[in-house]
Amino acid sequence: MFDNLINNIEHIYVNIAGMFRYDSAAPMLFSSGLFWILFLIFIPFYAMLKKSRMRMIVFVVLFSLYFYYKSSGFFFLMLIGTSLVDWLISKAIFRVGSRSGKKCLMWFSIILSLSILGYFKYANFFLWNWNQMVQGNFQPLDIILPVGISFYTFQSISYVVDVYKGKIAPTRTWLEYLFFLSFFPALVAGPIVRADYFLPQIEKNAEATKSDIYGGFWLIIVGIVKKALIADYISQFNDLIFNDPSLYTGVQALMGVMGYTMQIYCDFSGYSDMAIGLALIMGFRLGINFDSPYQSRNLTEFWRRWHISLSSWLRDYVYIPLGGNRKGTLRTYINNFLTMLIGGLWHGAAWKFVFWGAMHGLGLAVHKASKPVLNKIPDNFITGFLFWLITFVYVSLLWVFFRAASFEDSVLIINNIFVDFEWNQIPQFFEARMVWCVMMVSLVVFHFIPQRWADVCQYAFIKSPWILKLLIFLGVVQLVIEFMSEEVAPFIYFQF
Repeated sequence: MFDNLINNIEHIYVNIAGMFRYDSAAPMLFSSGLFWILFLIFIPFYAMLKKSRMRMIVFVVLFSLYFYYKSSGFFFLMLIGTSLVDWLISKAIFRVGSRSGKKCLMWFSIILSLSILGYFKYANFFLWNWNQMVQGNFQPLDIILPVGISFYTFQSISYVVDVYKGKIAPTRTWLEYLFFLSFFPALVAGPIVRADYFLPQIEKNAEATKSDIYGGFWLIIVGIVKKALIADYISQFNDLIFNDPSLYTGVQALMGVMGYTMQIYCDFSGYSDMAIGLALIMGFRLGINFDSPYQSRNLTEFWRRWHISLSSWLRDYVYIPLGGNRKGTLRTYINNFLTMLIGGLWHGAAWKFVFWGAMHGLGLAVHKASKPVLNKIPDNFITGFLFWLITFVYVSLLWVFFRAASFEDSVLIINNIFVDFEWNQIPQFFEARMVWCVMMVSLVVFHFIPQRWADVCQYAFIKSPWILKLLIFLGVVQLVIEFMSEEVAPFIYFQF
């Protein structure tokens, strides 16, 4: 009996210990139960240490590194190394007197960061294309992509460039910079945080107000609804269409495309809401990352509303250095095109992402070239609706290339929509997928409500009694449990 008790205790210990070790098959997500258990343990200690800025920094850095270990294994050591090298280079840039010396150090840091990113993310892509040209026997390298490497690489580059330009001074200590680079709410999938916006917050170390805490809690609930309830549920049908498009009709293909258009928005904006909410509870602001992008009436507006932190980063660190709009009309179009091409390649090492970025670049150039004509068209409901419809259809069709397994599958899905579409199948689809359709319609309605209405809802939640807040949260959790699939789906942008 005693031996059985010992064995049971050992078994329990092994299971618990296993939960806290990295598991490549189950990386830690904001939507996983373990994260929220750890965060609930983390937050009271954080509150106690908040008054001592350096103790708070050390504690958050340790938690962030553990969070990254649970998300990407021992690649957290590479994050530490990257932060140390770039911090030392930034200090050297600040001390060097000559402009040429500063520039050499800046480019050394950029090339080093991009080389690391290029190896992990693009080595197999370039080797595969080289193999296609020489018709060799290509064997992919066994490379594991560290989660979030694209996000923290861009943050590190912007920090070094801003130090070079004199916009910011390097942090006094390496730990402060590591805090900025590894801050766990934004670490693995953004938003991409700018040093000139975030570092003063570390210095100030302001306490979170009640409005911040409850407002952050509201954003977390909204994020859970978007990601764990809506995105994960509608993805189950979308995946069927994209996994084998030849089996489905034009109506089903169209619904799959519309579903993925909404899925990727809910998935990524839901993550951003949770990240912003977590940071707000801790007293930090990350800035808005999505602003109802599908309300846009042209591509320029869309990219001002979609993944705002990436769009502004590409504008400030790619588009403007290329010349922006300062070197003539033709050069402006070329710079737009190249910026979006780089943005497409940033999303993934495949020609489909290059095509996706190129078509967005082309669309932006066409919109800018058409402005003299568009400005003469009366701005009324009918023209506004037409401009919105054209923009939405263009963006949605390009999402097909972003999601599909291959270029051929993308073409097949779009061909099914335009060739094999039968209107009489729509009622049958609604009957077969009633919950999916209701969820999609509800999502569209909520996406188009005025921002002031959303602000009123958030304010009402902040002012509501704590028992009502708890009931709302428990209601959301119950809905997630009711509609969840068998496994917790990873965030789409984890792969980037």
